[in-house]
Amino acid sequence: MSDVIDKVVEMLNDKIDGGFDGVAKFAIEDEGDVIVDSSGAHAGEANADVTLIATLDTFRSMMEGELNPTAAFMTGKLKIEGDMGKAMQLAQIFT
Repeated sequence: MSDVIDKVVEMLNDKIDGGFDGVAKFAIEDEGDVIVDSSGAHAGEANADVTLIATLDTFRSMMEGELNPTAAFMTGKLKIEGDMGKAMQLAQIFT
């Protein structure tokens, strides 16, 4: 596991309060995947209700509150595959 993925897991766990109702995958291009579920965030692979795909810079900007997830999606910086309702729930952790 990379240091980058470890840091993303740590940041997500700091933001998530009590886990997530469902399974989401953050696919960080050229780095790896982070799964968010009822137990919190962890590195790895899993079938997910929703997958969010972006570069490390885009994820970092969203995590730091510099980039709104909706704006990232609308400008093509963030790709979403799967359940859009679950993606909307995840957007709340970035605010």
